[in-house]
Amino acid sequence: MKLNSYLHFNGQCEAAFKFYEKALDGKIEGTFPYSSSPSPNDVPPGFQNKLMHATIVIGDQVLMGMDAPPGRYRKPEGFSVSIGLKDVGKAERIFRALSEGATVTMPMQETFWAARFGMLTDQFGIPWMINCEKAM
Repeated sequence: MKLNSYLHFNGQCEAAFKFYEKALDGKIEGTFPYSSSPSPNDVPPGFQNKLMHATIVIGDQVLMGMDAPPGRYRKPEGFSVSIGLKDVGKAERIFRALSEGATVTMPMQETFWAARFGMLTDQFGIPWMINCEKAM
């Protein structure tokens, strides 16, 4: 079984995934605009080039997303996309990259459970936690 996050955006899915591709060393594997749906005439005006689905592979993980249809977007609450790492340098680099235009809720720092831990909400409104475990 695989458990994957599926993120909803308010019209910025393509920009977000291009940002994540760079920040997380990922590779966008597919994007499908609403205009490619079986019913392109049912797509709301101005929404043809928004993404109905996007997939990015980051290491051996998959992150997916979409632009929520008009009137259906809700601000993300009650969750964070969590990244677990073992390399402090990589954790700090990813945190810095995701911090661009973000609201940092907990700066990257050592904690009693982690060599480094930080929390932020990125420029696209997605909450993230970066956790780098302590060496045993």
